[in-house]
Amino acid sequence: MTFRPTRFEGGGMRFLRFRGWLAELATLSGGVARIVFEEVRAHAGTDAAHIYGGFLGTLTAWCEEHNVPYEGVPVGTIKRYATGKGNADKAKMVAAIQARGFAPADDNEADAIALLLWATDPTGGRA
Repeated sequence: MTFRPTRFEGGGMRFLRFRGWLAELATLSGGVARIVFEEVRAHAGTDAAHIYGGFLGTLTAWCEEHNVPYEGVPVGTIKRYATGKGNADKAKMVAAIQARGFAPADDNEADAIALLLWATDPTGGRA
């Protein structure tokens, strides 16, 4: 999904779109039982950190408002779960997810699949 504001919109529009998207997902899926997201601690720059903080604030507020449990999972935890190495590069992440039978379009999709697998692992993703 793209939440970027258009040229004539304020920066807050991305968060309004995100909140609307969360509501749409909840409606279309019949409800959300849990949200697990990638917890990023290092950002490429100040703008990225501010945008991430806005998304995090919007997400956690929405979850609190709708009584949906949520959990941030550190990037290193996801990489360790998928590859056995907490600082695996993008190529290793894609290869690890492909080895599990998936065909991710890119490293971002590979990360998302790894997070899904972590969250649904019967051992609680702690393996």
